[in-house]
Amino acid sequence: MKLGDILYIFFRHKWKIALISTIAVIAAVLLPQIRPPSYQSEARLFIRYILENKNPGQTSESDPRIKSIDNRGDSIINNELEILTSLDLAQEVAKLVGPDQILGKTGGESNNVEAAALAIHFNLSAEPAKNSSVIHLVYKHKNPQVIRPVLQNLIECYFKKHTEIHAVGAFDEVLTQETDRLRTRLAETEEELRKAKNRVGVISLADSQKAFTEEISKIQQEILDAEAELAESKGAVRAISLLTQTAPPTNQVVESAVPAVPADKIAEYRRIGSQLELLRKKEQDLLLMFTPASSFVKDVREQIAGVDKQRKQLEVENPGLTLVKLSESKGSSYDAGSNTRLDLIAASTKVTSLESKMSVLISQLDKIRKEAMVVDDAQGSIVELQRRKEIEESDYRRYHEGLQRSEIDERLGAGKISNIGIIQAPSTPIQDKTKLLKIRAMVLFGGIGAAFGLAFLIELFLDQTVRRPADIEGKLDAPLFMSIPILAVNQRPKGLPAPGKQLLMLSKENGANPKDSAQDSAPNAVTSLEITPWDPRHAIQPFSEALRDRLITYFEMKNLTHNPKLVAITGCADGSGVSTIAAGLAASLSQTGDGNVLLVDMNQPNGAAHHFRRGDLACDLDDALKMEKRNNALVQENLYVVSETQEDGNLSPILPKRFKNLVPKLKASDFDYIIFDMPRVSQISLTPRLAKFMDMVLVVVESEKTDRNLLKRALSLLGESKANLGVVLNKNRSYVPGSLQPQL
Repeated sequence: MKLGDILYIFFRHKWKIALISTIAVIAAVLLPQIRPPSYQSEARLFIRYILENKNPGQTSESDPRIKSIDNRGDSIINNELEILTSLDLAQEVAKLVGPDQILGKTGGESNNVEAAALAIHFNLSAEPAKNSSVIHLVYKHKNPQVIRPVLQNLIECYFKKHTEIHAVGAFDEVLTQETDRLRTRLAETEEELRKAKNRVGVISLADSQKAFTEEISKIQQEILDAEAELAESKGAVRAISLLTQTAPPTNQVVESAVPAVPADKIAEYRRIGSQLELLRKKEQDLLLMFTPASSFVKDVREQIAGVDKQRKQLEVENPGLTLVKLSESKGSSYDAGSNTRLDLIAASTKVTSLESKMSVLISQLDKIRKEAMVVDDAQGSIVELQRRKEIEESDYRRYHEGLQRSEIDERLGAGKISNIGIIQAPSTPIQDKTKLLKIRAMVLFGGIGAAFGLAFLIELFLDQTVRRPADIEGKLDAPLFMSIPILAVNQRPKGLPAPGKQLLMLSKENGANPKDSAQDSAPNAVTSLEITPWDPRHAIQPFSEALRDRLITYFEMKNLTHNPKLVAITGCADGSGVSTIAAGLAASLSQTGDGNVLLVDMNQPNGAAHHFRRGDLACDLDDALKMEKRNNALVQENLYVVSETQEDGNLSPILPKRFKNLVPKLKASDFDYIIFDMPRVSQISLTPRLAKFMDMVLVVVESEKTDRNLLKRALSLLGESKANLGVVLNKNRSYVPGSLQPQL
């Protein structure tokens, strides 16, 4: 929908919009007299915190919905709002104030209480202030004497209701007995837990398990170290025994034998070792004076690498040389038999001591593991006792806190609530003009909106007629030849016709149909005659000439050069102006040249202008095709008018067959154009059957009268004949001012 469419809807229905909007304005102005404004009183409550006695099974740790003291939570404020606006609270207030005062009428007490409670409930507004713990109360009523008592009693009843909901009860013996019982059970559980720990000799189960784990890990590491050292000592004993060919002590076992080394190889091995020691000492001396990148240092290192390679080669060829290396590291000689014997005894002694150490460590490990298993076996009972102790401590703590709160509530007394304060007491009743202004605004803008909505509803959904050229071009996709605006043609003739021309006048007595004229004209006060459509003074003439030019241009574009050209004018409903447009088009075509134009009236029962002589039709179609008989049909220069209707005003039933035979005669005549004033299109009319003989069929559509679906079906019927179709929109109204929407 474009701006032009909106403007069209607005200006077309401007009187409806203006009327409904005026009614809305009048209703908004008279609303205070129809509905007097109500009064209202305000109060404000400050919710510091909710000091709530919880049930024995409810704890702040287990229930995350419980808010901490002095913290504003939305759930807390919403809970208090639900209490304030509950119907139970409203019924209590209604009983205290009196239902008759609230309702302003008398009746059954029970019904009045319920109705008064509903009135309080609907007229009470309770809203929380933004980012604060303040509740804003507003009560409205028509009687200012009732407002403050209702609001005051509401606050008092709310305090009582708040105490009943958030408190379990006063200090009583049951709560004390339960607290004592939980205390006794907690002491028994603690004693059982202590005995269970003493039986296994632990103070803390977790600490004991950690200590056992660390001790076991430590002993296992010592055993591993002892095993490694024992293996080393056994290897030394075997090596010394093989080197000196001395049998080890009886308690030592030699696991493998190393082959003997020749003396010359031992001497060479020792020489290379001495040379290697000298070179390494020389390297250390050079590093004190030179950097590692010095050539002197590099030469010495290359010599060390070569000598070390020779030594390793000898060790690979003679594995027994490793024992010589071991003896040299201890500073002893294999040639010294006594020292070697002492080394062998010392190594054997160390093996024995290491074996004893490992035996002790293994026994200690077994003992610690047994103790750890005892603690593990007792773990289940100890953990269960600890869990039971925690639960009993929590229950005891909760009941103890409840006992303390009950004592506090007992000391405060009923109605003494410290966590809720009144910031503003119920104010003096004042007139509530805000609601009245809202209602007036709703009436005003609602009425204006309804007016526009009705206009759009009629235009878009209810009114399905063809109204504008855009409807034909956009919604029906049909070629529009001309849009003729509504005109005032009931004007008096200004003078006599020009000499040499016959001015044909129409009258009801001559059979003219005023309802079928282009603009529904009426006879003037002086005479009952009307101006014919081909009279130059007729208002249709400029549009007839424009339609003539469009039609001629169309024929030129279609390359239709033959004469005569057959043009049919028809419509979808009676009174759309078919006869007037046909007569005007024929008159305009007769003025274009020397050729003749024939207008054939085929409308029933009353069509366009007929030429009568002594009460009978002066000429018919057959006579018009004969030059010697057509003079009676001449109405003005080059224009002839005939009728194809019978004496009873109806078309001949054999017309299609006769017309088929008549077509060759029509095409052989000397007329340039033959205009047929056809009956309206319908399922039983002859127009769709005759359309196939025409060069052009123009459908006249009456604006705001012709239904869109009806026109669509008519175009479909005519389209089946494969005739060239065009649409003429007649009596079109231009509602939008030209300055807002210029038109061609």
